[in-house]
Formats: sequence, structure tokens, C-alpha cells
Amino acid sequence: MADSVYKVIQLVGSSNTSWEDAAKNAVETASKSLRDLRVAEIEKLDMKVENGKVTAFRARVNLSFKYFTE
Repeated sequence: MADSVYKVIQLVGSSNTSWEDAAKNAVETASKSLRDLRVAEIEKLDMKVENGKVTAFRARVNLSFKYFTE
């Protein structure tokens, strides 16, 4: 097996319903333009609050994918 190199990018996904959906949105959106996604790691979770109510969930995701030099 040849050595491989992976690139890690950071994304922020959002959702009106949950942190899980926010993370899923980030990964699924990235998969439309990146290939060979490998690992998604949740770095931080937060919420948007307006007038004392939670209006959105956000997930900061580190996503790795295989780096091709060809």
C-alpha cells in the first residue's frame, strides 16, 4: 500500500433542528465538491440565540479527505 496524504479543512454546518443535522449538513455539502472524504470530527457545538430563544444549532467540523497530486 502506498503512502497517503490527507488534507483537513474546517467547516461550520447549521440547522434549525439539531447539532446532528448541522454536522450532517456540513459533511453532505462538502461531499458535493470533494472526493474521498475520510473522517469528520466535531470540534465545537454552539447555538444561535435570539430574544432568549435558540434559533439555530451550529457544528464546527474538521473534515479530512485524501489529497491527490495528479
